[in-house]
Amino acid sequence: MSAFRTASREVTEAELPGVEALGLDETRRGRPRWEQDPDTGKWQLTRDRWHTGFVDAFGTGGLLGQVEGRSAADVLAWLSTTPLNWGTNIRYVAIDMSATYRAAIRTGLPHALIVVDHFHVVQLANKMLSTVRRRTTAEVRGRRGRATDPEWKARNCLLRNREDLTHEQFERMWNPLLDEGPIGQRLLTAWIAKESLRTLLALARTSADREQIGHARWKFLTWCADSDIPEVTKLAATVDRWWPEIAAFIDTGHHNAKSEGINRVIKLVARNAFGFRYAENQRLRTRCVTTRRARGHLYPA
Repeated sequence: MSAFRTASREVTEAELPGVEALGLDETRRGRPRWEQDPDTGKWQLTRDRWHTGFVDAFGTGGLLGQVEGRSAADVLAWLSTTPLNWGTNIRYVAIDMSATYRAAIRTGLPHALIVVDHFHVVQLANKMLSTVRRRTTAEVRGRRGRATDPEWKARNCLLRNREDLTHEQFERMWNPLLDEGPIGQRLLTAWIAKESLRTLLALARTSADREQIGHARWKFLTWCADSDIPEVTKLAATVDRWWPEIAAFIDTGHHNAKSEGINRVIKLVARNAFGFRYAENQRLRTRCVTTRRARGHLYPA
């Protein structure tokens, strides 16, 4: 490790490349630890360590830095170590739907435009649909879902995109559901809300004007407001609260896919090493394996 630390100094001490779009995302370091309270018998979370990564979202810089923690103070602490003129060149910052990261960027990079990654918006809609399915089954049937229930059989197809389903798959999914009465009707309402949100997000990279975007947003919010389903209404409220950042994605088309890919590499490095005892060594290893300039320094051949 001492030899690796010496060889990687050229990577860690090099100047940061110019970045126009910065990506922020979190990744868990190791596994969370739970301990049982001897007095109450309840299990309590005693350790849950996270790292926040800063990524060149659309360039070749790779992982620019990593800091332990995922609070606004941790993000601002890393930004304070960068040169002043480096931060002024950042025009966009891609994040997931994290209010903590949004507050940190508004403080540390007030001139940058915050963009929400659309994957997490669709993921939120899918979670809403699954919650509606489980709650509706419990209310109507008085139990958890079973393999013989039509809504349980269709649980995976409900989360797929409409354009990825054939006509036969679509009919095979909805015909048994609609025959169930209130269960099918409620799931259909929630599913239409999810697809309306996807239609709104699909306007990115299509040069859609403000009228088209406003009309698609109005259709989504109106449908959710008329649904009378708490989970659907909550989804609409969340989208409306994050609308400036979602609109920035529709206008620019920027996303945070590179951060997600680097997080996968970080987990793979930790798995191959059977875990790291020291967080500093883990950050050094992952920084070098996810930075393109490290290939020339650490692997001369």
